[in-house]
Amino acid sequence: MDVVSGGTIFIIAVVVIALIFLGILLSFVPVMLWISALAAGVRISIFTLVGMRLRRVTPSRVVNPLIKAHKAGLSVTINQLESHYLAGGNVDRVVNALIAAHRANIELSFERCAAIDLAGRDVLEAVQMSVNPKVIETPFIAGVAMNGIEVKAKARITVRANIERLVGGAGEETVVARVGEGVVSTIGSSDSHSKVLENPDLISQTVLAKGLDAGTAFEILSIDIADVDIGKNIGAELQTEQAEADKKIAQAKAEERRAMAVASEQEMKAKVVEMRAKVVEAEAEVPLAMAEALKSGNIGVMDYMNYKNISADTEMRGSIGKMTGEKKDDK
Repeated sequence: MDVVSGGTIFIIAVVVIALIFLGILLSFVPVMLWISALAAGVRISIFTLVGMRLRRVTPSRVVNPLIKAHKAGLSVTINQLESHYLAGGNVDRVVNALIAAHRANIELSFERCAAIDLAGRDVLEAVQMSVNPKVIETPFIAGVAMNGIEVKAKARITVRANIERLVGGAGEETVVARVGEGVVSTIGSSDSHSKVLENPDLISQTVLAKGLDAGTAFEILSIDIADVDIGKNIGAELQTEQAEADKKIAQAKAEERRAMAVASEQEMKAKVVEMRAKVVEAEAEVPLAMAEALKSGNIGVMDYMNYKNISADTEMRGSIGKMTGEKKDDK
């Protein structure tokens, strides 16, 4: 009984160890993936899958796209897919793009498709955009016509991806910026805003003729003006601001002239006061001169009395003249 019990335990232990070993082996060697590849007609050795594990490549990320490409009739090797995976690319997206290009009769090699993917662009979206063009809508673009009226236009740009220029070509932002520049220049060259409103197609025709898709990853198919609005009267606002500035300049110059006139007036008043001071000074010397003349005998007492009488008579005449003038003013 002990022997049977010991043999049973040994068998159970062997089975458990075998299951554990088998589980580890199956987790390291993707047997089910190998079977799926063989069922799909893709010949790949089990040692290749083990080598992927050793190279830290997830086998399903390479084998499943390979099966998909084989079913679509594409001649893609497992080495190409594995090298693209090791380079950091998205293998599944590249294969999907190749299948879409093949279905749409677009010539696209694996090397170019992988280069586009490694450049950071969505190659599948690019292929889809080559088949189904994309519409880019710009915000309102403001321009000022020659008569000073602001015109706002919104454009819809229909673009198709240019696969040949996806690597190194400019993106959507560049296309929108170039179209905006073309719209502004076209509006600015118009004589009046009414011409833009009457014929908005003139904007799209002029902008489209400039070849704005040069150096970009897109081909511009059409530019349509979706909406046109009238903005501010920029010319009138500029004239108003200029008039206000001229007014301030004139006021400043007038204030400068007034200040100069006030300064000149104050200067003349100072001169008048100075002259009056001189007159007072001269009048103060008259009594001294007469006293000196009397003392030296140049004039007599009678001459001095005649001088006083004449002075008194002059003052009386002046008083009478002031009184007469005041009566005339009262009348």
